[in-house]
Amino acid sequence: MTDSTAANDWLDSINWDADGLVPAIAQDVHTQRILMMAWMNREALQLTVQEGRGIYWSRSRQRLWRKGEESGNVQQLHELRLDCDADVVILQVEQTGGIACHTGRQSCFYRVLKDGQWETVDAVIKDPKELYEHPKHV
Repeated sequence: MTDSTAANDWLDSINWDADGLVPAIAQDVHTQRILMMAWMNREALQLTVQEGRGIYWSRSRQRLWRKGEESGNVQQLHELRLDCDADVVILQVEQTGGIACHTGRQSCFYRVLKDGQWETVDAVIKDPKELYEHPKHV
């Protein structure tokens, strides 16, 4: 076994789905609020740990995306956790700018079911047009 193989044994412990992906939940390290859910492939997860920031796999774009590469709202990794079935990871992150959602909200989970209807309960912090109008390459 080479040093690089031993260094990546932790990745082999993950139960990747048929597409080689694992669900990744980003959670605010300070408030414990769930910010978003995305997907990671092996490379995204390895780079997340190496770079200390949230890096995901975009299924629609079929490429890696570093959270905040366009908006500037980077996720600094504090801790990585694996669930009991080894098929979901949680990233405890510090969310730069306080905005995790592409809608300009703190969290992607901003709707609550009330009386059989989805009600928006979180305000937009920053207009998405302002977030993505002038990309901030980080």
